[in-house]
Amino acid sequence: MRVIAKEREKEILELVSGDSGVSVAEIGRRLGVSTVTARAGLNSLARKGLVVRTWGGASAAFHPDVLEHQRARTKEKNRIARAAASLVNDGDTIMIEAGTTTALIARYLAGKRDVSIVTNNLLVLPYARSNPSLRLTLVGGDFRPATESLVGPLALQELDRFHVRLSFVGTDGFTPEKGLTTHLVEGAEIVKKMAAQAAETIVVADSSKYGKTGFVLVLPLSHVDRIITDNAISEQAIFSLKEQKISLEIV
Repeated sequence: MRVIAKEREKEILELVSGDSGVSVAEIGRRLGVSTVTARAGLNSLARKGLVVRTWGGASAAFHPDVLEHQRARTKEKNRIARAAASLVNDGDTIMIEAGTTTALIARYLAGKRDVSIVTNNLLVLPYARSNPSLRLTLVGGDFRPATESLVGPLALQELDRFHVRLSFVGTDGFTPEKGLTTHLVEGAEIVKKMAAQAAETIVVADSSKYGKTGFVLVLPLSHVDRIITDNAISEQAIFSLKEQKISLEIV
């Protein structure tokens, strides 16, 4: 029954994402379930922060791009985030950059004490709220709904004020030749700044990002201390990365 409920929630979320403001009755009609069942699914998604309940229906809480990333390769992303969180010690100082995988790191900091987080990633907020041992500093800046992040000159200026032990950053693509790349210039500037303010820079990226090249160069891999990815990465990719003497953790 739990599996069925999760599948139904996924279907409801897809409907809400494609038709903002869709009604409970319409969800029930399209999925062939009762309005009671549709309403229960919406309420469950609302509790998880994925939708915002409206009168008689709901709308997506996040930009469609964010929802798509949240639904993709969830098992791999959670393994990567858990491994990243294991590197954080009690009393640590860290930065977390925008992204769905990076945000999950905060989820796995449960049990850690007195960890100070500096971030431009608004997806970190739900996890920080539920963990009083985390000290969260959210930088200012221009809000970008497609990434749930804060960017721009103000964000860069505020990041300049902090020095941390670890920076956790994501990427749209990475290769030994092109390094880390992304599609957004503003995002690239944030990653560069976080790397400059940290003793160690750790990339968290699922294996589907390997071999892809984004529009903007972020960092050469020689400026990265570690890459954490999942075990679907190819043997050839592992060989190429290790040949460049890149520290690689596969989970």
